[in-house]
Parts: sequence; C-alpha cells; structure tokens
Amino acid sequence: MQQLIIVPGYGGSGPQHWQTCWERELPHTRRIRVADWDAPRRAEWLRGLDDAIRAADAPPIVIAHSLGCVAVAHWAASASHAILGALLVAPPDLDRASCPEALRDFGPIPRDRLPFASHVIASDDDPYATPERARQMADDWGARITVLHRAGHINADAGFGPWRDGQRWIDVLAHAAAASASNRTRGFAGA
Repeated sequence: MQQLIIVPGYGGSGPQHWQTCWERELPHTRRIRVADWDAPRRAEWLRGLDDAIRAADAPPIVIAHSLGCVAVAHWAASASHAILGALLVAPPDLDRASCPEALRDFGPIPRDRLPFASHVIASDDDPYATPERARQMADDWGARITVLHRAGHINADAGFGPWRDGQRWIDVLAHAAAASASNRTRGFAGA
C-alpha cells in the first residue's frame, strides 16, 4: 500500500478539511509534526517533512496544501531522501502584496524544477493565487497542472471536506511517477 505524507498549510488542516479526512480514511497516511501551525517557521516545517519521509518504509507520495506546497518546494532543494511524487494543492502566491507577514519566512518561492513527479491542483478563483501565478509555479517546478473551476482555496471553507474526487489525483500521480521511473531505467539501460 502506498504511503502518504500530509503537509497542511498555514493554520493546519482542521477536522473538516480534506487532508484531515484523508488522513483518517486512507491507510498508511501520516501528517508532518510541527509545534504551531499558526506560527509557521520554514526550518521546523522542513525538519518535520524530512522526519516523516525518513520514517516511511518506501518512498512516499507527499500531499501538500497551500503553504505546505511551498514547504515541499523548499525541502526538495536539499532533499536527502527520495519521494515518489508530490500532489501540490492550491499553492499560494507569497509575492502578492496582501501576503500575511507570518508567511514571509517561506519566501521567496523556489523556482527550481522538482526532482520528482509532481502535480499542481489550482483554482481559477483562489484568493491566494491567480491561475496565471499557479501556472507559473507549476511550470517552474516541472509539475503538471489542473485548474479547477470556482473551487476557491480548495479547502473546507470552499466546500472541500472529504473530497473523494481529489483522491484520484493520488493514483494519477503514482502512475506518472512509475512511468517516469521506468523511463529513467530504460535510459540507463540504453546508455
């Protein structure tokens, strides 16, 4: 069974949030641990992510929401452990003028290509990132992107509780990661 690691955003994911629902319902799922979701510190979040990945029995899929997406991009820059891929839902634009001061520790947003399969799920009316900005982040990260229509910040407040339809993206990502790994193996064989 595929291991999943949940990386919530600023404030954590409350009891009705799809990440919390998935954590309760999907086997082999764990959430990173940080001291205070309301006072985000990049070093602590990256340490929590690294600890969770290191504890996994096999390369996991990371499922991040909002600020968690940016944390994953920062983690990838110095990753010492492999992950299968990352589902990055509703990444925020930390460069926008209205970005809260509490999130500035996570800026600037990394622009490097991620060294694993990744898929950004964005919304055309997310108050924290325009679709164009989400596309730019996905492009920088080498991620596929899907933009949902009128999905807000893709959280419980926007009506995304259990979000069963969203779970299919885990399978899509796992297949993409497997295909990518297979292509890398074939490339070695032919070299």
